Amino acid sequence: MSHKNNSLTILALQKFKKNFWGVFSFVIIVCIGLISVFAYVFAPDASKNANQMHLSIHSKSPGFEVRMLTIPSDIESEEGLFSTLFFGEINTNTEVPIQSYTVNDNTLTYVEYASDGLKGQEKQIELSRFPNSNYEAYIDNRSFVFGTDKYGRDYLSRILIGSRISFFIGFVAVFISLIVGLLMGSIAGYYGGKIDAFIMWVINVTWSIPTLLLVIAITLALGKGFWQVFIAVGLTMWVEVARVVRGQIISAKEMQYVTAARALGYNDYRIIIKHILPNIFGPLIVISAANFAAAILIESGLSFLGIGAQPPMASWGAMIKDHYNYIILGKPYLALIPGLCIMLLVMAFMLVGNALRDALDVKA
Repeated sequence: MSHKNNSLTILALQKFKKNFWGVFSFVIIVCIGLISVFAYVFAPDASKNANQMHLSIHSKSPGFEVRMLTIPSDIESEEGLFSTLFFGEINTNTEVPIQSYTVNDNTLTYVEYASDGLKGQEKQIELSRFPNSNYEAYIDNRSFVFGTDKYGRDYLSRILIGSRISFFIGFVAVFISLIVGLLMGSIAGYYGGKIDAFIMWVINVTWSIPTLLLVIAITLALGKGFWQVFIAVGLTMWVEVARVVRGQIISAKEMQYVTAARALGYNDYRIIIKHILPNIFGPLIVISAANFAAAILIESGLSFLGIGAQPPMASWGAMIKDHYNYIILGKPYLALIPGLCIMLLVMAFMLVGNALRDALDVKA
């Protein structure tokens, strides 16, 4: 049995490799996955949530450059390498965009950046504020590849860190939906009768409620936040998994290998887990890929409504919400960039799902 399964898996993999768009989409998903895990390594602004605000340079176009003065603080942040790598660093220094600066008699005089060609405010700072009076190490030219958002934060950094929520909600939601869906679908399909009728009633009731309304209800019950949305989206997606598992198990339990397993005295748990589920894994993989895409879209919609991840946490849906009015104010890229990111990730998952469906179709 295992040899047959292995040969079918190899055949499916060979078919998948021949599908250009499937492989291309899979590579995109892996790249976005790596970016989301190591977002703070790639992000120009590695502060926590890329939340370094500079209101004087808000809503600047992509490619904008400015001279940045960093004023060191006496506060030392006690953060480990792991925390900095995966959750960003707590920036205790003050960053000031400047137009020009001069040094006279141990005093650094700088002119703050002001947009529209206006002259900024002039301020002074003692050179003793800088370690060894080395002020030059604290002045650098900062480039903003995607420009800045309406709060003057680096938009590229926000996009990179925002990928985390969109990517991980797919994993958590699919994981929860698989656990609940497999359990409910297996029990309904295998035992039938009143148990099946009751579970199908629960499935139909859940199915009849609009997904977004159900997620909003669960989110309001659990509270606003990061994990609450993950759980809420997962709890609305198990229905489709349960229906497919139930249908597959109803047809599979009549097969000869199940009858043989019963004759050998195996218990129901072992028959379902060891014998039936491995043979219906194909449709589950396809549904999981589609659920990934659906979870990303639902989370984006919730963030747009202000129910998802809360500020200052970066989220693609929330970024569209913050900047959608800029579409008519002449800076549409502020809403279009996160929108295109969502579209790219969702499309990649849908194409991978289609490629997997074709590869796992034994009849073809």
